[in-house]
Amino acid sequence: MKTFISELEQHKAVIEGLADCSDAIEAAGALLIKTLNQGGKILLCGNGGSAADCQHIAAELVVQYQKSRKALAAIALTTDSSILTAHSNDFGFETVYARQIEAIAGEKDCLIAISTSGRSKNILKAVDAARLKGMVVIGLTGCEGGELVKHVTHSVIIPSNVTARIQEAHILIGHWWCGAIEDCLDTEDRALTVGALGDAGAVAEGAH
Repeated sequence: MKTFISELEQHKAVIEGLADCSDAIEAAGALLIKTLNQGGKILLCGNGGSAADCQHIAAELVVQYQKSRKALAAIALTTDSSILTAHSNDFGFETVYARQIEAIAGEKDCLIAISTSGRSKNILKAVDAARLKGMVVIGLTGCEGGELVKHVTHSVIIPSNVTARIQEAHILIGHWWCGAIEDCLDTEDRALTVGALGDAGAVAEGAH
């Protein structure tokens, strides 16, 4: 049996390895800020634990992460049980996210496509649907990127082949994106302005 310390050491090694991904992470953050600044939405899709990460990140953006500010447009495509089950039953699971993108997305929007392996078929089809709409697509993955990195606008690849470690890195990056977005909120009109750091409101202790 692995000890907790050995698991912790593996976790630390992956997190420290993200330093080599910092340019890609920050560039993706800038794309998210641009999306919101031009009136677009951030859409997210993933499976299993990655689906939970989609909901987590969307909640931080719509409600708040650390600062009191206006609501930000973010939608996890993983949450509507009627859409998910109806489409999976009638058409199949592979297009369950692509269908939602067809319905609600526009060219000003950005999709965050999360797949630890980079091979999930429904994520790849969602990416293709988003690109057809003219959307920016950020791929958040691991395992050397898989097929996903060939289809997205911009990718962040976690340097690990262990699903749990990849997911832990994903939510850290998601939190950093939320904080970066809040830091770029202008203090006067709450518009998103890259580089406008300053205090955008009192730091709130979130209940989530």
